[in-house]
Amino acid sequence: MHPFLPRRRTALLAAASAAALLAGALTTVTAAAAATGCRVDYRITNQWGGGFGADVTVTNLGDPVNGWALTWSYAAGQQVTQFWNATISQSGAQVTARDAGYNAAIGTGGTATFGFNASWNDTSNPAPTSFALNGATCPGATTPTSAPPPTSASPTPTPTPTPTTTTPPAGAKQMEKLDRGLVSVRSGSGNLVSWRLLGTETSGVTFNLYRGGTRVNGTPITGATSWLDSGAAAGSAYTVRAVVNGAEQAASAPALQFPNGYLDVPIQAPPGGTTPTGEAYTYSANDASVGDLDGDGRYEFVLKWDPSNSKDNSQSGYTGNVYLDAYTLTGARLWRVDLGRNIRAGAHYTQFQVYDYDGDGDAEVAAKTADGTRSGTGQVIGSSSADHRNSSGYVLAGPEYLTMFDGRTGAALSTVDYDPPRGTVSSWGDSYGNRVDRFLAATAYVDGQRPSLIMARGYYTRAVIAAWDFRDGTLRKRWTFDSNASGNGAAAGQGNHNLSVADVDGDGRQEIVYGAATIDDNGRLLWSTGTGHGDAMHVGDLDPARAGLEVFKVDEDGSKPSSWMADARTGQLLWQTAPNGDNGRGVSDDVWAGSPGAESWSSAVDGLLNTRGQNVGRKPSSANFLAWWDGDPVRELLDGTRIDKYGTGGDTRLLTGSGVASNNGTKSTPALSGDILGDWREEVVWRTADSTALRIYSTPSPTGLRLPTLMHDPQYRVAVAWQNTAYNQPPHPGFHLGDGMSTPPAPNIYLR
Repeated sequence: MHPFLPRRRTALLAAASAAALLAGALTTVTAAAAATGCRVDYRITNQWGGGFGADVTVTNLGDPVNGWALTWSYAAGQQVTQFWNATISQSGAQVTARDAGYNAAIGTGGTATFGFNASWNDTSNPAPTSFALNGATCPGATTPTSAPPPTSASPTPTPTPTPTTTTPPAGAKQMEKLDRGLVSVRSGSGNLVSWRLLGTETSGVTFNLYRGGTRVNGTPITGATSWLDSGAAAGSAYTVRAVVNGAEQAASAPALQFPNGYLDVPIQAPPGGTTPTGEAYTYSANDASVGDLDGDGRYEFVLKWDPSNSKDNSQSGYTGNVYLDAYTLTGARLWRVDLGRNIRAGAHYTQFQVYDYDGDGDAEVAAKTADGTRSGTGQVIGSSSADHRNSSGYVLAGPEYLTMFDGRTGAALSTVDYDPPRGTVSSWGDSYGNRVDRFLAATAYVDGQRPSLIMARGYYTRAVIAAWDFRDGTLRKRWTFDSNASGNGAAAGQGNHNLSVADVDGDGRQEIVYGAATIDDNGRLLWSTGTGHGDAMHVGDLDPARAGLEVFKVDEDGSKPSSWMADARTGQLLWQTAPNGDNGRGVSDDVWAGSPGAESWSSAVDGLLNTRGQNVGRKPSSANFLAWWDGDPVRELLDGTRIDKYGTGGDTRLLTGSGVASNNGTKSTPALSGDILGDWREEVVWRTADSTALRIYSTPSPTGLRLPTLMHDPQYRVAVAWQNTAYNQPPHPGFHLGDGMSTPPAPNIYLR
């Protein structure tokens, strides 16, 4: 056991008084909405011997404020020792938390969130009984609960117990319990308002849309979950209510406003630095992901910061540290994880996953860590002073860890040795550190019901993939696949700079499509085409005329097919194109209604290919990302900071991002693209050019197509999770979404 991993006490604490919080409790103190106009949610997120962590959310129910101070008193000698997203001082029992500058302004209905660590006496930790915001009291009462005793090690939180639920349907997959994701996008002289249809809702659910207190629809909305409110004023406030069996349900949260077609989420760049060789560097926002970090049904962002001196593995040199931040949609920073000097920066090093792995309703964040990694609550993993970088900037020695972080606080919940381990550097294909540190990551329902974390290493030669479960606060390995093991040799050298996850054999459990090889849900080799490594891949129901899913991939081996499509169940090649050197880009999806199913194209192959590999017309202007943007089910082209509609005579521009930048050099990928808000169409998230915000664009186009949110399709949801991995690729659902599509089957899911 590592010295920084949690050890549990064997003796239970005596019962505390009714006002005391036992360790590990997740307790909320809510101040009633009164004339004071504020509410405070105080949560103890973790406790350990001698200390505890907490987060606090202040909701302003009164007039807007610009600058705030929250005060409270402790009754049992608790002392604040560390804080984030606020400046905290303490005099005796009285504590004062002041804004951190960037979160000074709180509009009416807005929130500010901060957190801290503190000491306690191990026997009683009562929550404050009242709070005051800028001197005005927010009254409330503590409702204590009891929970298991604290750990004895410093600070690793006791996990929140998984809530009791009814038994899920047979074979159903655990998915997020999302809210309506209501958005209002300015569209001409009106507003396009759209919202989520959940994957668990039947076709009988209808909706009423309200502008302020006025219903805008005459009869309940039975079709697409969007409404063009023509002539409505910009900035109009909207809510939506489901109608079930004729009864109108509670109102949704107010719509997010996209007055110029986009919403800015403010972000805070880390300070730059200088390498040991004297090179200065700064930071830009890079890949992002989403998850419901706090269980409120609304997504938060997890963002990776990329230093200006990040490196490809083939390049020597020191890099700045890598940071992971969490932000609400209003721009409140929840936490920051510093991966430390022993994690090198670059597209192939840090692949982070955001998902609710333990089913408690809050998403976790997983990443490879090392000596000196500092959690969002200040915990240091391993040695804080160790420096394993060699003179070329590579990290080829020292321990490697895998850490699961708490989505609410950034605290380290569980840290284990990273698998697959480094071993001998040269066993991965070279001795200077290029191929040994090629990492991939994903999330997959390998048991058919609950998500597992997938972490991988190597693809040019040896390939090793490990599946992990996070249950009861602990990471436990489910299986490891190694191409060096007997019977697995056909997977060597078949990996991509990306991967995909899909139920390729229709048994309800998802497989890992690793490129030209697929690993079954049990960790055994399912198939290998032997066509080798490549840079791009797409997995979905690309040919709806065939049963099951298909894989489209491009190759960079000049002696192998430049591109091919295969049966995802067996790996049998359905068609292929002639060898043509390093084919670096390739895309497959239904982008043209003139040909049934998906069209496929790539950099080194002429024309647009149909599902049989036949050239049916002009190649699109880009071969990068995709997005469902306008109102029809045919998908659009996403490249750089623009969205185009394919046409046989030329592409039509639908969107040019304003004041934004794409990521990852020539890859020109967005920070994130997926169905994260509104109806089934996809949002695109770019960083602003100065990295002060994530700018979310949502479509202004009406649609007549009614579909559940794509985030309740298990294949699509895990694709959004793995999108940030190495050479980013767009997500695909497990059903055909395109021209002439059939009604997709209802997803077999349950919500947590």
